[in-house]
This record gives sequence, structure tokens and C-alpha cells, in this order.
Amino acid sequence: MAQSLKDFAGRLPTGPRGMGTALKLLLGAGAAAYGIRESVFTVEGGQRAIFFNRIGGVQQDTILSEGLHFRIPWFQYPIIYDIRARPRKISSPTGSKDLQMVNISLRVLSRPNAAELPSLYQRLGLDYEERVLPSIVNEVLKSVVAKFNASQLITQRAQVSLLIRRELTERAKDFSLILDDVAITELSFSREYTAAVEAKQVAQQEAQRAQFLVEKAKQEQRQKIVQAEGEATAAQMISLLCCGETTITQFSKGVGSGLLQNPQTPDF
Repeated sequence: MAQSLKDFAGRLPTGPRGMGTALKLLLGAGAAAYGIRESVFTVEGGQRAIFFNRIGGVQQDTILSEGLHFRIPWFQYPIIYDIRARPRKISSPTGSKDLQMVNISLRVLSRPNAAELPSLYQRLGLDYEERVLPSIVNEVLKSVVAKFNASQLITQRAQVSLLIRRELTERAKDFSLILDDVAITELSFSREYTAAVEAKQVAQQEAQRAQFLVEKAKQEQRQKIVQAEGEATAAQMISLLCCGETTITQFSKGVGSGLLQNPQTPDF
């Protein structure tokens, strides 16, 4: 490389006039290299670009996909958006239908609508997520959670999550955003409500245990009654059986005594 530069310098004219020509050539080559570099840009995978020119502003009909593209230096410059879905966790305290404070955290998977990037840039710029998502998430959460009691938020969590996702997806469309997924990651209540729920659960468990003991005692009592009735019936049957044998024995003895006292043979 150094040898090539020396050979190129040796071929340049010498003297003041030659130095001026060499300087012009160097400046021209530098300007050409700069112009080529500034005229070309690359849109990476998962990105889209729009053009902004200094006369007409954002070009509404131009959305550039991945690959190599050309522009007019100084007059045009590209604005590149990442259109891949990105997760974001948003937490918001809100109130339930029965006036209980609820802390809900959502995981939102969002991306910009590639077909509406020019209008998205004009309205919200590049930091659209910071401007839009927190506000619309809080708005939708307050609207949906207010329809359910605190206990329903626990027992009907799947339904609550589905309703939040549906309303939030529709709301995001107004800002050229697409939500691929919305899920509840955390659902908690105030300490007072949590303590009250735990106390209620303990009371219910104690009541169930007491009811079980009562039913157990009743069952044992019924078993004792059945056993006593069975024993009484058995004793009665034994008594009747014994009395029957005694009567037969006494009758046999009576007949025998009569024959001894009256030995006459009966007529047949």
C-alpha cells in the first residue's frame, strides 16, 4: 500500500502547479467518496425506513424494506424504525368495583404498524412507546377493573385478562400500534384486604372443621343407636327362644305325669 502511494506521488507533477493539481485530485476523490458514502444506507432485518426531505417533509408514500437504498445527501435522510415486537412491563394501581385497591402488572408485546410509519412519526416520533403505552394501559386497566369485584378479579382472572387485551388492542390501533400479546403477570391487593381474606379463609376452614366434627358425632351416635337396637333385638329373640323351650318342656312333663296317674290305655 505504501509503495503504491509512493508510485502515485511520483507520477504527480512537481512544483507549485503540480502540487495544486494533486490537491485538487485529492479533494475531488475525498468529495466523491463522501458523496458515495452519504448516498447509500442500509435497512437491517426487522427494520423499516421512511424518508424525510427538507422541502416536503415526511414522504407519506415511501416505506423502505430491508436492504441497500440510495438517497440524495443533505436533501434527504432516512428515519429507521424497528418493527419487531418488544416486551414491556407496565404496572398500575387502580380500584375495583367494591372500592378495593388493586395493583396490576401487564406484559405488553407491541410493535409499530409498518404501513403507517409516516403518520406515526409525524404524530409521535421515534419514542412512541414512552408516549403512548403507559397512558393507554392505565386508561384501559381502570375501565376494566372497575367492572369487577376484588374477589372476581381472582376467580375470573382469565376473563379479566381477555377483556383487557381486547380493549387495549383496539385502543392501540388509534396510535398505529399492534399488540401481539397482553397478559396479567401480577395481581395483588392492599395489606388490609389481604389480611381480611386470610382471616375469612381461616374462619371458613374452622367452620368446615366444626361441621365435620358435628357430622362425625352424629354418625357415631347413629351407629351406637343401631348397635343398641340390634343388641336389644337379639336379646329379645334369645329370650323368646328360651321361653319357648321352657314351655315345651313343661308341657311334656305334664303329659307324662297324667299318663302315670291314669295308666289306662286309650281306645283307638
